Amino acid sequence: MSRKNKVKLFKKIMTGMVLIVIIAMIAYLLPVMKNLSSLEGQVAFKQKVETSGMLGMLTLFGLQVAQIFLIIVPGEPLEILAGMCYGAIGGCLFIMISACLISIVIFGLVRKFGRNFVCNFCEEEKVLKIENSKLFQNPKKIERIMLILFLIPGTPKDLLVYVAGLLPIKPIKFILISTLARFPSVISSTLAGAHLAVGNWKMSIILYIAVLILVAILIFFMNRLDKDKVTQDVLKTMSEK
Repeated sequence: MSRKNKVKLFKKIMTGMVLIVIIAMIAYLLPVMKNLSSLEGQVAFKQKVETSGMLGMLTLFGLQVAQIFLIIVPGEPLEILAGMCYGAIGGCLFIMISACLISIVIFGLVRKFGRNFVCNFCEEEKVLKIENSKLFQNPKKIERIMLILFLIPGTPKDLLVYVAGLLPIKPIKFILISTLARFPSVISSTLAGAHLAVGNWKMSIILYIAVLILVAILIFFMNRLDKDKVTQDVLKTMSEK
């Protein structure tokens, strides 16, 4: 079996394991989640989380490793879960610190092993398209483009972590950008999760939408400076099948 096929098999196995863990976590929390609208239900949920202790944190961290390193699950559900378990601020710090550590490892591995390493975990055709996009042709704008891409909700940020290792960007700058630019997306999700944990569904939705609107406004003004439409070109390339 070739190395690439081994990686694909590994990703499939990990995907199955992640799904099993997520289902197990839902099954574990579901009995108390149904009563979050009541004070008793909120106390029961808090006790359930506290009982899980370090095992719960390690499980959530393991899921985030799979989410970023293997690009197999979206990040938002994990961010909402972190907010439900550890509050808006605690959940946000947990997610951002975890993402920072995992991104450092991936960036370092890409710099060490090069393009072949990236193609083991990402579709080679997708990597080739990104390499041929305006992103690689505008080294002076890379930092600003990466900042916008990480700010935009829904962009494949985990793919960006891999691609960044191939770009002429300083490691410290990339780590700062990839960590701090996640904040609006992460805090909106953990805020939503924190309000879900106390049964406040409406406020959860309102806060989530409000943060997304603020991010959209910020991106609009940043894109106005992008006269060459580099960011739009990269986004189009990344969204192509």
